[in-house]
Amino acid sequence: MLPTYNEAENIVEVLGLVRDNVPDADVLVVDDGSPDGTADLAEAWGAEHGQVSVLRREGKGGLGSAYRAGFAQGLEQGYDILIEMDSDLQHDPVSLPALIGAVEDGAALAIGSRYVPGGEVPGWKWSRHFISQAGNRYAGFVLNLPVKDATAGFRAYAATALAKIDLNGVKADGYGFQVEMAYFVHWNGGTIAEVPIVFRDRTRGTSKMSYKIVVEALILVTWWGVRDRILGPLRRFVLRRQPR
Repeated sequence: MLPTYNEAENIVEVLGLVRDNVPDADVLVVDDGSPDGTADLAEAWGAEHGQVSVLRREGKGGLGSAYRAGFAQGLEQGYDILIEMDSDLQHDPVSLPALIGAVEDGAALAIGSRYVPGGEVPGWKWSRHFISQAGNRYAGFVLNLPVKDATAGFRAYAATALAKIDLNGVKADGYGFQVEMAYFVHWNGGTIAEVPIVFRDRTRGTSKMSYKIVVEALILVTWWGVRDRILGPLRRFVLRRQPR
C-alpha cells in the first residue's frame, strides 16, 4: 500500500522499484485527491504494467485513515501479507523481500527499523536523531513495547494479525498510528521483528509531517500508558474489592 498526496514527482519511480524487487506483489495506491495528478499517473502505469490499483478518496484524510482503508480492502480481498510504505522514496523498496521474509518466518509484524544493528539514517542532524530515538524509547518504556523503532512506517503485517485488530478503533494518525498498531499487535500476542533499513530524506516533493502529528503521538502514548499500566490494574483492584 502506497498512500499518496501530491507525489507526482515520485510515484512512477516508486512503482517501478517495487516491481523490480517484488515482481509478484500487487500494489494499492491510496490517493487523497492529489491535485497534481498522482492518481492518474499511477493508473496509467498500472494499465501498462499491471498489478496496480488506485483507491481514490475525496480530500486529505490523513495517513492513518489511508492505511485503515487500504488494510480493510486488502483483508477483504484475501491477501496473506499487507505492506505499508511511503511513496516519497524514503523507504527503499530493496528492503521489501526482507520484510516479507520475516513475516513468512512467523512474525506477525515486521518493521523496517532505523535503530537496530545495520539500520541507518544518513544525513540527519544529531538533534533530529535525538528527538526520534527519545520518542521511540519513551513509547517503548511507557507501553512496555519491545520495539526500537515503533514510529517507523515501513512495515509488513501478517493478515492474521491485522484481522485481530479493530481498525475502526485505531484513531491516531502519523507516528501515533504506527505506535498504536504495533501496540495492538504486541497486546494480541503477536511477534514483532525488526529488519534493518537505510532511511533517507526525501529529495523531491514536500514532507507531509508536522509538529501537530508529533505532539499527538506523545499525548496518545502517555494516555495509553496511564490507561493500561495504572488505571487498568486500579480498576481490577476495585472490582475485586466489590462485595459479592
